[in-house]
Amino acid sequence: MPESGSSIHSGLSETEAQARWLQHGPNELPQASKRTAWRIALELVREPMLQLLLVAGGIYLALGDVGEACMLLAFVALTLVISFVQEARTERVLEALRDLSSPRALVIRNGERKRIPGREVVPGDLLLLEEGDRVPADARLLSANDFLADESLLTGESVPVCKVPWLTTHGDVRRPGGDDQPWVYSGSMVVRGLGMAEVTATGPHSELGRIGVALHQIEQAPPALQQQTRALVRTFALVGISLSVLVALLYVWMRGDTLAAVLAGITLAMSLLPQEFPLILTVFMAMGAWRISQQRVLVRRASAIEALGTATVLCTDKTGTLTLNRMSIAAMHVSGQTWRAQETSAPLPESFHALLLHGILASERDPFDPMEKAFWVLGQAQLPQQIARHAPWQLVHEYGLSPEMLAMSHVWRAPQQDGHLIATKGAPEAIADLCHLSDTALAEVRRAADMFASQGMRVLGVARARHDGPQQGGQWPAIQHDFDFEFMGLVALQDPLRPDVPQAVQACRGAGIKVVMITGDHPVTAKAMAEQAGLDVSADVVRGEDLQGLSDEAFKACVAKVSVFARVMPEQKLRIVQALQAGGHVVAMTGDGVNDAPSLKAADIGVAMGSRGTDVAREASAMVLLDDDFGAIVKAVQLGRRIDDNLRKAMAFVLAVHVPIAGLTLLPLLMGWPLLFMPVHIAFLELIIDPVCSIVFEAEPDERDIMRRPPREIGRPLLTRSMMLYSLTQGLLALGAVGLAYAWLLQQGLSEPQARAGGFIALVAVNILLIVNNRSLHGHVMSGLLRPNPALWRMLALTLCLLGVVFFVPALSGLFKMTLPGESGAIAVGAAMFCTLISLQILRWIRAGKA
Repeated sequence: MPESGSSIHSGLSETEAQARWLQHGPNELPQASKRTAWRIALELVREPMLQLLLVAGGIYLALGDVGEACMLLAFVALTLVISFVQEARTERVLEALRDLSSPRALVIRNGERKRIPGREVVPGDLLLLEEGDRVPADARLLSANDFLADESLLTGESVPVCKVPWLTTHGDVRRPGGDDQPWVYSGSMVVRGLGMAEVTATGPHSELGRIGVALHQIEQAPPALQQQTRALVRTFALVGISLSVLVALLYVWMRGDTLAAVLAGITLAMSLLPQEFPLILTVFMAMGAWRISQQRVLVRRASAIEALGTATVLCTDKTGTLTLNRMSIAAMHVSGQTWRAQETSAPLPESFHALLLHGILASERDPFDPMEKAFWVLGQAQLPQQIARHAPWQLVHEYGLSPEMLAMSHVWRAPQQDGHLIATKGAPEAIADLCHLSDTALAEVRRAADMFASQGMRVLGVARARHDGPQQGGQWPAIQHDFDFEFMGLVALQDPLRPDVPQAVQACRGAGIKVVMITGDHPVTAKAMAEQAGLDVSADVVRGEDLQGLSDEAFKACVAKVSVFARVMPEQKLRIVQALQAGGHVVAMTGDGVNDAPSLKAADIGVAMGSRGTDVAREASAMVLLDDDFGAIVKAVQLGRRIDDNLRKAMAFVLAVHVPIAGLTLLPLLMGWPLLFMPVHIAFLELIIDPVCSIVFEAEPDERDIMRRPPREIGRPLLTRSMMLYSLTQGLLALGAVGLAYAWLLQQGLSEPQARAGGFIALVAVNILLIVNNRSLHGHVMSGLLRPNPALWRMLALTLCLLGVVFFVPALSGLFKMTLPGESGAIAVGAAMFCTLISLQILRWIRAGKA
């Protein structure tokens, strides 16, 4: 028999839970091996750049130049260290995000409810399960109410199975499948009802673990940015290899030195290989997900980060997203009388007691829903004795909400009494329909409901009925309409708007993002809250029933002009998303329920609610709002745009900086000059470029207009033709300035080591100008220096230190074959920087004039 030890009232203690976790291990299936330090190092050694350095080192050894070979090997080691630190940092970020995205479980520990990561569940834990939850471990049900579970993941059978509470006569655990079992299994989904279960097996000991099923390993196409990056790398690699072979052949033909020709070819290949592109994408996506998580938004798919920069429509629920999800009963209406909570602290008038009591009976005894909690809070304050008298009553049947009937009913049996009481609450029109009200009574209900709704309140109707009991065969009536209901009154609940919502909505409008509210609330309530939030309500509020029967074209036209939808069924959300996408929009959609999963999956950015959302919704989504805060979505969009901008800046810089490096490798050979670069120089430059593009540009702050410009066009590549042309032009300008400086130094009669040193320093200085120029998309070239970024100054300081070491340590200056060029070198470097600065500024003016 599985170990127990938990109290039905208090569950395990934290001490006992920790001991069992150490004994049984984490509640997770065997995972793919993590990227250990050795694995990361092995992957880095496979990089083409490092392999080229190793080949060059071998050639220097063959030439007898041991010092040069050792220097190249030292660069290999240093590059490995830098890359390893960056990869390890990225892996730590990803591991932290994986822990954050672990499925959650609601357990009882030390007598209190506690939400914990699913991997921390241990045998003996008491689980609280409700509709939409994924069962985190194998368990036996101690209590169950109308409990159905989908075990298709384990059995292949799509029909949900009914579960019953465990009895001592049930014996050992049975395999999944079949009705009326008390066992629930890890990985299965609760599709209806609620229950409490005691964990019997976790991790590899669960049924799921024993058969080795891997959950949700859905193969997806690589994100668009990854595909674009791979295409760029392949293009540059082909060009680099082709040119390198040509250069090697040309060197042999012109100078007759085969080994030196191979070195020249390797040098050119190194200068053209844009190995930074994959590194940039990896670091930016991982760090971007981490930065977004700091805004309490969990990114589950990298594609969501890409889509954030292009989002044009944000569809949001009202309750808990635009509002605080802190429901309280603000007013009640019975037979023409209205009671308002804020008007008096006196006891609730007796005429409203029955309405409140039946609202409580139509709610769960231990509610999770904020509206039901509001009923209990007021009831415990105003009707404690009546609630206590109903404590022994037994809930014998339940009717849930459905698209056809927006009302739910609880069937109660009182001890030692005949018959049953049915308490019902739901949308006022649904309750009025159940009660078959007269036209006069129905008009009064609508008037009162509209009055409350116009004040931004959510309105519920309450009703009651009596019934003798199940029909023949022990079956209750199939639908709620089969009961003879009596209308009790209306309850209005207040859920205040989040304070930051109007500002967030305004930010979206300024950024060209349309905000659409889709709610199940009354249309008048929806419109009142939309006006408070600052949404566009110039068009009429459209109800779900108005959408029924519309053709695809009419539906698309309606959705294009409307910003507020009310009384919408979850399945209608999917059609709204698809209509918006058909209209050319990139759609972000929030949702929390089981029925929201299709629309979340279909949306370009599905956003699930972390606090009140179901596991089904979270698993279908690309992002999860940990605090259900609408403002966090807007912050995530802003960060997505920042990541988009910085990716473009980093890739533009990489493209620009490789032009002068490659050009200055090839130019001396064509002009008959002494070679400016050898592999050791390229390796040194890569030590500077890699951290700059992956650390400095990733940390760049927002552009000032980041939320005042339209989203990036759908399908538009990150590096457009105009952006690539701009980058290549920057590189050509830098190449021209440094090339002229090197030629002038040679004409001045400087020795080869001095001319090489002057040209090399000039290239490093010009590269710094390229960094500064690409940091900012607006203003003048040097405006980039005014933007705060501590990482930039650390990298510049490190670059200057490395240059100082190269020139002032004789052994290194000898290996680099460079000697300080004196006054002539300073003039050449200054002239190269001045020419580059002026030409880059002119290029900016030309580009701004065309924009």
